[in-house]
Amino acid sequence: MGRNLQSVVQLRPVDLAREHGLSTQAIRNYEEAGALPAAARTPSGYRSYTALHAAALRAFLALLPGHGHRTATAIMRAVNEDAAEEAFRLIDESHALLLDDRRTLRAVENALRDLEPTTVTATEPGGTPVAPGATFIGPLAEKLGIRPATLRAWERAGLVRPRRDALTGYRVYDEADVRDARLVHQLRRGSYLLEQIAPLITQVRAAGGLEPLEAALGDWRDRLSARGRSMLAGASALEAYLRERERD
Repeated sequence: MGRNLQSVVQLRPVDLAREHGLSTQAIRNYEEAGALPAAARTPSGYRSYTALHAAALRAFLALLPGHGHRTATAIMRAVNEDAAEEAFRLIDESHALLLDDRRTLRAVENALRDLEPTTVTATEPGGTPVAPGATFIGPLAEKLGIRPATLRAWERAGLVRPRRDALTGYRVYDEADVRDARLVHQLRRGSYLLEQIAPLITQVRAAGGLEPLEAALGDWRDRLSARGRSMLAGASALEAYLRERERD
């Protein structure tokens, strides 16, 4: 007969919606966005779907967790417009982003591993000691093996935030500032750009230090693994949809 009989079985929007616990409006929205192929219309104007639409919906919903709504929609729209190569390119980009995230996580984990406990002591000009754990730009730069100008550049980028001594105007780096400077130094040694490091430093500050961040990194690692598995599930459902389109 040359045509899959299942593909011409008429389904209502509610039939597609019920399988996934969706509303019929959601089905219409997905169709209008291009995630589903255009539905035929009955003589009375009602939408009529087929098994092909059901496969498209399963593929779209499977793509969502791994790729996000915007990319999943763009992938399905490309497939439905017979632009499979564009769909594959979008999928490749998502995998590249996941790989970048994995590399960033590994860089942070390596940086944390290299941050051995250290103490940088310093005194104010004239010999007055600063608070325990605090230091000035010169001793800190020497400890890190960098120039003071580098620390000032990191400060302009918001990566370190030393306070100014009220009397002398000198930069004073407390324990948290020293921690941030050391983490930036490790990441810079890994060839990360300042704009790439900034959100990581923000995470350290939000976590309240390195120890709480280690737990956050574990959660981050789990999310990346879940995303990778979701991409596999999405690829399987998309392949099934592509086969259904070829049969149809």
